[in-house]
Amino acid sequence: MDLRPLDIHDDDLMSAVFRVVDRGTSLGREEMPRATEQEWVGGVRAPDSGERAVHLGAFVDGEVVGVATAYLFLLDNTDKAWFEVVVDPDHRRSGIGSALVARLTEVATADGRTQLTGGTKIPFDRVEDHPYRAFAEHHGFARSNVEVVRHLDLPVPEASLSAWADQAAAAAADYRIETHVGSFPDEHAESLCVLLGQLAVDAPTGDVVYEEEVMTPERLAERYEMSAAMGRETFETIALSPDGVVAAQSTLQVPLDPEGRDVWQWGTFVHREHRGHRLGLAVKTANLRAVQEQRPHVARVTTQNGETNDFMISINELIGFRPVEASMEFLRRV
Repeated sequence: MDLRPLDIHDDDLMSAVFRVVDRGTSLGREEMPRATEQEWVGGVRAPDSGERAVHLGAFVDGEVVGVATAYLFLLDNTDKAWFEVVVDPDHRRSGIGSALVARLTEVATADGRTQLTGGTKIPFDRVEDHPYRAFAEHHGFARSNVEVVRHLDLPVPEASLSAWADQAAAAAADYRIETHVGSFPDEHAESLCVLLGQLAVDAPTGDVVYEEEVMTPERLAERYEMSAAMGRETFETIALSPDGVVAAQSTLQVPLDPEGRDVWQWGTFVHREHRGHRLGLAVKTANLRAVQEQRPHVARVTTQNGETNDFMISINELIGFRPVEASMEFLRRV
């Protein structure tokens, strides 16, 4: 077995890497949404000025059989790293995953990281005994948080959307709701970045305590560029306060391919100083309506929230999201 850095700009190599990732992450989850090769490769190649990614491959007889990435945050939370490790199902139980974790640990600790984190999707009934959890614990990682993955079937009836919008409007009459597709106006970019930076602090994250994220207009523009590279379009709905502050947001990633069916919820969040006005319901409802009107080919939305995030869970349950699996996160302190 040979471990070496991946050339993420080698098209043939990245096709082989994607096949490993797709096979590994969909095993036992065949009914769950799967990224296309364009979506996955576009996301890997997209630059982010707020982090450095180290991509490694495990090769046997010249064939890539395992893939690992360490994300090292550069502007905040510089004591942390996020790991992703996938081994092709035909090559498991041969030490490949362990070798990749060990190499990522060397990379992260050499960079001064003392909190190593990662996560995986598993069925609800295997939270306590799934092999992925056993693998993580064998390498010194402990369960730090559990999020619940939920699906929403589209379209949502217009009558329901109208009812929720009316409920929200009654409590948020002083706020203006706007939806922006494919780009975001410069005049509100800094305010949106302030809000997005608070998410890591205010959302439940279990045993990992995050600093406020340094989100910048440059990074926001990079997100939109990444979406385009992935063959997706960003639907961003915001609530603006009377003084022009972005008080709430909801982001949906929508495939441009008319054959694409899966939409990804990237976040819904309300500014801590503007809560109590049903803004979460307002922006989420408006964003869903915009997607259904402009991209009627899509059929499902995937989201996830911390299992203790009662406020957002209540909104998701009202709208009709149903639990489908657990997203378990792990932490190792070194």
